[in-house]
Amino acid sequence: MPESDREDPSGGLERIVADRRAKAARLAALGRRPFANDFRPDALAADVLREAEALPAPGAGAAAAEPGPDAPRRSVAGRIVALRSFGKAAFLKLDDRSGRIQVQVRRDVLPEADFAAFRLAEPGDFVGVRGPVFRTKTGEATVLAERWAHLTKALRPPPEKWHGLTDVETRLRHRAVDLFANPEVRRLFRARGRIVTALREYLDGADFLEVETPVLHAIQGGAAARPFVTHHNALDLDLFLRIAPELYLKRLLVGGLERVYEIGRCFRNEGLSTRHNPEFTMLEFYEAYATCGTVMERTEELLAHVARRLDEAFPEFAARRRFRLERPFRRWSMPEALIRGGVPAAALADDAAMTSYLERHHAGAREAWSGLDLGRRIYWLFETLVEPALGPEPTFVVSYPSAVSPLARPRDDDPAWVDRFELFVGGQELANAFSELNDPDLQAERFRAQVEARRRGDEEAMGHDEEYVLALEHGMPPAGGFGLGVDRLVMLLCGVDSIREAILFPLRRPAREGG
Repeated sequence: MPESDREDPSGGLERIVADRRAKAARLAALGRRPFANDFRPDALAADVLREAEALPAPGAGAAAAEPGPDAPRRSVAGRIVALRSFGKAAFLKLDDRSGRIQVQVRRDVLPEADFAAFRLAEPGDFVGVRGPVFRTKTGEATVLAERWAHLTKALRPPPEKWHGLTDVETRLRHRAVDLFANPEVRRLFRARGRIVTALREYLDGADFLEVETPVLHAIQGGAAARPFVTHHNALDLDLFLRIAPELYLKRLLVGGLERVYEIGRCFRNEGLSTRHNPEFTMLEFYEAYATCGTVMERTEELLAHVARRLDEAFPEFAARRRFRLERPFRRWSMPEALIRGGVPAAALADDAAMTSYLERHHAGAREAWSGLDLGRRIYWLFETLVEPALGPEPTFVVSYPSAVSPLARPRDDDPAWVDRFELFVGGQELANAFSELNDPDLQAERFRAQVEARRRGDEEAMGHDEEYVLALEHGMPPAGGFGLGVDRLVMLLCGVDSIREAILFPLRRPAREGG
């Protein structure tokens, strides 16, 4: 029950619900099903609004607006969101997926049985009407109801009937109510749908094949994160909900599918924040014969395409962004960025020099870095010094330590670093990509290092996927791979501050008893 319902000390909500149930019973007594499915609309609200633009508005001296003899007749259906009754006549607003349309109900026009059913209507109910389209004296497009169908009797009032629905936790817990009470929330998720469609549109147009790979994994892998563990009873087998689809998608490169992508759910057993939800949507694509550099170019093209498609349909979201997707995006080398931030170049190549620097400048955080190897210390410094200073504009950070990139190809000039980039937009990580490691012996060595790290207590370390190594031994073409958080992309392009607003049903704490 929403908090606004529970906070009603007078018992008014219970009376409202009882009254609505009584009206449902009266509908049944009139021979009208309170939960019917026998009405078929032939137009949407937006269709009627467009059609009405061609109709003449009544003159200023007209006593009343009436449909003309040639007025088009339409059947529309939706939820009642407003109702003003004047005894023998009423105006109401219906919401459908395209927008809102006004309906006029008159006792002298509607059949007596239909008018009796109409008198039991309230905001929140779903109804259908049929009649001619006309414009009122104020010019508003309106359907004059000649027939009335009661489709669903809402047994609870809409939230604005009581205190409204504005508290974030209440909205998320009762997302169904949130969606019909707040049209801007519906519009946000329509925009999300357009974003996902545009992602597919671009990749399909670039000859990528959309695929589906397993969500249940026998081995923890694909990214560094704590997994969710489940159990298959028939096989008596512990399994992991996938952290990332990467290792299965790269098997497809071995099999000759040279360009593949997947948009799907991934799971990471981590905390909740404005940027993290344990269940999230990931786009990953893999392209044979691509490099880290060519994937950067494709990333710019992909995001420009998605933003363009979104802005064509939902231009209001462009004004909310704190950044511009103008190509080329800024490029920062991680080593160069650290050096500009005051880290000596020698510290990036020598563990003793790094320790000396950390003791002088970050002794207070010794617990965070003391047990890390050189590569992980470099990455810790990046997250500490550089990432907070990136600003809102799109920025590629390139070249990452091999120690934090076990699936990426080492650089030819310095194997301590890999050909990898992360894209930051709006001050947060949006995408991660690299030239893929296709040397099976080196990959096996990296996996063994991950297993050892797990033995030492690193719960995010990957397992040793021997079947994946076997696939690499058959030969995988050189390739570039890319991963993007779809929920974060929605946040950034639509200008919302929390990932929970970009996901229809984000994870929440259970409701309190009685909630």
